[in-house]
Amino acid sequence: MPRLIEQPTVIAAAGNKPKKIEEYAGRVNSGHAGVSIARMISPEGWQEPGQRPEFEEITVILKGMVRVEHEGGVLDVRAGQAVVSVPGEWVRYSSPEPGGAEYIAVCLPAFSPAIVHRDE
Repeated sequence: MPRLIEQPTVIAAAGNKPKKIEEYAGRVNSGHAGVSIARMISPEGWQEPGQRPEFEEITVILKGMVRVEHEGGVLDVRAGQAVVSVPGEWVRYSSPEPGGAEYIAVCLPAFSPAIVHRDE
């Protein structure tokens, strides 16, 4: 039988400004270890520390633009686009443009602070 997820759990976010993370499926809200799906709302000027996660992350931009810095350069990912980062790849996400950004992040396996490996 299908299981209804009535609402997300709001998760604390890393970064220089408050960002809202709403986890719908994942270790915290639904007990999923193999995948996490979260809606993110980041303000203009938000930036998180760089990270080298052990999970694949698929990010779908709904509104605004998310900047993805990586060891080979920078990608500006806009509404209607997506970006995929692979496990072990260094990345840093930010939303530098006016209005910030709204996006969906899917992590395989599910996001965990223990496997994100953020920069100091």
